[in-house]
Amino acid sequence: MTTWEIVIGLEIHAQLATRSKIFSASSTAFGAAPNSQASAVDIALPGVLPVLNKAAVECAIRFGLAVGAHIHPRSIFARKNYFYPDLPKGYQISQMDDPIVQGGSVTIVTEQGDKQVRLTRAHLEEDAGKSLHGDYPGTTGIDLNRAGTPLLEIVSEPELRGAAEAVAYARTVHGLVTWLGICDGNMQEGSFRCDANVSVRPMGSETFGTRCEIKNLNSFRFLERAILFEAQRQIELLEDGGRVRQETRLYDADRDETRTMRSKEDAFDYRYFPDPDLLPVMVDDAWKAEIAASMPELPQAMRARWVEQYGLSAYDAGILTSNRAMAEYFEALVLATDGAAKLCANWMMGELLAALNRYDLPFSANPVTVNRLAQLIQRVQDGTLSGKLGKTVFDALWQNEGEVDAIIEARGLRQVSDSTALAAVLDEVLAAFPAQVADYRAGKEKMLGFLMGQAMKLSRGRANPQQLNDMLLKKLGQ
Repeated sequence: MTTWEIVIGLEIHAQLATRSKIFSASSTAFGAAPNSQASAVDIALPGVLPVLNKAAVECAIRFGLAVGAHIHPRSIFARKNYFYPDLPKGYQISQMDDPIVQGGSVTIVTEQGDKQVRLTRAHLEEDAGKSLHGDYPGTTGIDLNRAGTPLLEIVSEPELRGAAEAVAYARTVHGLVTWLGICDGNMQEGSFRCDANVSVRPMGSETFGTRCEIKNLNSFRFLERAILFEAQRQIELLEDGGRVRQETRLYDADRDETRTMRSKEDAFDYRYFPDPDLLPVMVDDAWKAEIAASMPELPQAMRARWVEQYGLSAYDAGILTSNRAMAEYFEALVLATDGAAKLCANWMMGELLAALNRYDLPFSANPVTVNRLAQLIQRVQDGTLSGKLGKTVFDALWQNEGEVDAIIEARGLRQVSDSTALAAVLDEVLAAFPAQVADYRAGKEKMLGFLMGQAMKLSRGRANPQQLNDMLLKKLGQ
């Protein structure tokens, strides 16, 4: 039986975080009334001329520098000709030959270790409008607010093998563009979306199979499910003696399937030619140097520094640098706890990320301030709280119940470390469970855990567990 290899290349459309559109002064703000942010330039009224937004070019250069790509000193815009109702010009302004960013690579983490994924290009283009198929029964509405919104299309080489790698790559690029501040990454609003080119071939073959493009995937979960379905569809088709047709497909999340949208176009179908209304984009070394000087420390460099400086594992450093807001929070937390980096990492990757996942919140919505989490960590360090009681205090912080010390006092959570008080607790437990004490002394070591549990229960979880354990062993004659 043939063993198949899945081959994937992704085209990611990142909406650039500029206040105005790429060729007009119209706002890019999300959520305005339909067609209220579509200017004469955006809807291509006769006689209007596009004017390039310099900020969009700077965003593209920042990305190119971050991925180690070649920034073309001279790039041009072209007209990509096709007809669609939400494309008012009848063409899209994009880049074909000599895109502003060429090459570069992104490193992803896979089960087999780090993998470098090469990029073909990243080019600037304008977005189209939006067709509203479900708002008006029997009719399609057109909202042109999005027309002319600046996009950076990031195209990978077909080097991804399987849905898991594709998702890891998409997440990495998402993290990078938001880290650089060139895209807000909001997938629900369409600021970051993927097209997946999927094909299959017999394992070991060097020849690519026929690819199908799955359009406009706006969540990592949908990206994974669409690839899994499409790859299996192609495999079953080939094993039944059929052939895969090159086409564009849509993913239906409700049915968890892809379906045909149209036959796949090639570049010549779009009749690209240089846009006569736009001058070439010229990027000199001085401009690149100016942009490079303004860039933040990149995630990969920060990960390496944290492993060296803080002694974090590569895995922990990778998680904490997956989001710039999270990375900045971590560094501020380490500073506020006088360098307790490993404790900070444990609390962030444990309680904090678990709470964010539980409530399906982005890190930017984290309600626990750096100062409050730092106070909590310090109270665990100085013995005021046990780790278990610390989790109780964290839950109260999440609900914004006040400062750490006030919560400890109000709830009576201060850890008991007084040996006299602990001895009294142990004496009461040993007197209440003589049979279990005898079993332990007869060699049933699991009784130690039972007696410890009873003592912690009697102390309402406030006893210092290590001190209590040591004292219990002494009382049992160990």
